[in-house]
Amino acid sequence: MNDFPKIMGILNVTPDSFSDGGKYLEPSKAIEHALMMIDEGADIIDIGGESSRPGAEDVEINEEIKRIEPVITGIRNVNKDIIISIDTRKYEVAKIALELGANIINDISGLTYDVRILELAKLFDSPLIIMHIQGTPKNMQTNPHYNDVVVDIFNFLNEKIKIAKNFGVNKLIADVGIGFGKTYDHNIKLLKNISKFKELNVPILLGISRKTFIGKMTGINEPENRDIPTALIHALLLNESIDIIRVHNVKLLSMLKIIYKSLKK
Repeated sequence: MNDFPKIMGILNVTPDSFSDGGKYLEPSKAIEHALMMIDEGADIIDIGGESSRPGAEDVEINEEIKRIEPVITGIRNVNKDIIISIDTRKYEVAKIALELGANIINDISGLTYDVRILELAKLFDSPLIIMHIQGTPKNMQTNPHYNDVVVDIFNFLNEKIKIAKNFGVNKLIADVGIGFGKTYDHNIKLLKNISKFKELNVPILLGISRKTFIGKMTGINEPENRDIPTALIHALLLNESIDIIRVHNVKLLSMLKIIYKSLKK
């Protein structure tokens, strides 16, 4: 039986994330939500202090640190064991997060924003998530183009993984970056060919939760109403050897996990 993927719960401590911007900007609310996701079955909590929605502006380093610092501290005061991922492109933010007790660096820029992230991953011996993005959050949806989206992204990730390994970073995770500089057709083609990325020989993370392509596919306009189709897509991909699924609704995916394991006994 294939193991069910690890469930990564999304915790956006931002005022402007596409689905839940502003809901968890207050540290006490963010900590409460993180602890709830842990109770619901999250294996990892992914904390981000900068929105990466299409069109998002950059956040100053000090502001991003101000957002994530009390949240990581608050979670660690209650739970010493939960795996915490810091969702950032910035060396300074990742460094503070790791010093406070975060375990994983989730670099949505795929080492294109600040390659010094590699220094931190090596120093702290922390897993590094390398995600593909075309452009930046601010401009990524401005006419994204590929010769072949699967081949191009595979080659990008393969190159970055080699760079990281040559630097001495060996705990690597790849993310194709659904929705990050991709059209609807690009996203669908990537999902249909997601098994190709196992050839990278690193764990695969998939983040599709509530994304725009699901709205286009289903006609559901409000992102917070896309949790059921998010879970259904993940259910259809359970045989594709995906290792981590990044979601807003941990409870729903934990129920899918219970059903999956019950039927696979």
